[in-house]
Amino acid sequence: MKILRFFIYVLILLLVTPFLLVHYGSPGVATTSKVALHALVGYGGGEPDAELVREQLSVADGFSMSLYATGLGKIRFMQATEAGDILVSRPRSGEILLLRRDADRDGLPDQTSVLLSGLTRPHGIDILDGWLYIAESNGVGRVAFDVASGEIRGEYTRLVDVLGDKGNHWTKTLRAGADGWLYLSSGSTCNVCEESDPQRATIMRFKPDGSELTVYASGLRNSVGMDWAPWSNELFATDNGRDLLGDDFPPCELNKVVEGGFYGWPYINAATPDPDYGAKLPSNLPANRPPVFEFKAHNAPLGIRFLRHTPRSGFERTALVALHGSWNRSVPDGYKVIALQWQADGSIAESDFVSGFLQGDKLLGRPVDVTEASDGSIYISDDYSGSIYRIVADGSAQSLVLAATVSSADANVGVLDGYTADKRASLSAKGEDLYQQFNCASCHNKQTGRPLKALAKNYNAASLADFFSAPTPPMPAFPLSTEQREALAVYLFDRELKATK
Repeated sequence: MKILRFFIYVLILLLVTPFLLVHYGSPGVATTSKVALHALVGYGGGEPDAELVREQLSVADGFSMSLYATGLGKIRFMQATEAGDILVSRPRSGEILLLRRDADRDGLPDQTSVLLSGLTRPHGIDILDGWLYIAESNGVGRVAFDVASGEIRGEYTRLVDVLGDKGNHWTKTLRAGADGWLYLSSGSTCNVCEESDPQRATIMRFKPDGSELTVYASGLRNSVGMDWAPWSNELFATDNGRDLLGDDFPPCELNKVVEGGFYGWPYINAATPDPDYGAKLPSNLPANRPPVFEFKAHNAPLGIRFLRHTPRSGFERTALVALHGSWNRSVPDGYKVIALQWQADGSIAESDFVSGFLQGDKLLGRPVDVTEASDGSIYISDDYSGSIYRIVADGSAQSLVLAATVSSADANVGVLDGYTADKRASLSAKGEDLYQQFNCASCHNKQTGRPLKALAKNYNAASLADFFSAPTPPMPAFPLSTEQREALAVYLFDRELKATK
């Protein structure tokens, strides 16, 4: 079977490459052919290792990046839960994955498992009022989901069964709005055409029980990513422009989506009439709403996520957008995650947030989606290598956890060296009082089998303090302030270091 698939890939490559050479010239055709195979049949690249990620990828100043998981196959969209787990869709295998949060602080998910299977090309996922909603290519379903345990309850039930998934752009993206509705995008069946299905090339919405499914906005060729600006609750969506009009036209779009809005496709690209369909624009359509921001042509913006929890100054009004990358430019472009920052005058400034996925003909990955956990950690999915990357703000407890992930038992011998003698003594005394106040010794002793030892192998003061804010069950989360958590951590390290002398 693997040999058969290989020959199929080769055949497709032989068919695709001459087309690319004729239309786009020879520069970048090796990378472009790889991406074309990926787009057509899901053929991807190899799995990166942590060292390659560190060497090849660059992240914005003030942040650190690591390889969180790999070998996940053709993953697409994600959703971080309040418990810190990551849900991931895997359309080509019909599955939803669950990546357990990194409770042991080794920089990796504690467990990866299949949460749901047997679905029809699932893509968009979201959680609302105890339900996990899943957008399959031809419908939407839900199942009761316990966020704390990461377990589903009962049976998966289809709510919407009337969605078309023929032709191009079969993925459906789903997001829950603060207004109690669920919003659902459905891309076009073609590169450019007049659709016969009124649901295609739209964003729809429906009630949580699946009722009142209606078209919310139209003329959106393929709006894969959606999110709401936290300061205004306005809905923004990425949109992929049409192909075969050259390297630099039309731009891909970021649109502010409003009820009843019409966004041009197939008759208008951004604000320019389409050369094939511009003269066919029906007179009964609403006025075209041009994009609020234009991405470069063929960059393929997919997932968008407004940052709500990052502690880094300057990112308060920022959305991260995953650029999947071009398959049809003479010089490949995209293949990165950018930051869009809303300025005081309403304009939007673009800067690279993660770059380096493409270097010459060396393609590491294709970013798909961005999600943010409540602790400020940012996750990026890559369907080319089947990987998820984790980004944290420098100086945060999360970044110190990553820095403290070591294999050497002696790596944290100087774990308290950053404290003066007086500061260390003061914090240690306060920590000892807290240890007695909460009767920690009743659980952490030889008799219970949970003694506190070898902490310096896996933690430093900051990462252990962070652990106390969301400890691994059955340990309870005590109502400790930031200073109290630090004091308890210093006390435990101080006690451990004294015991080893």
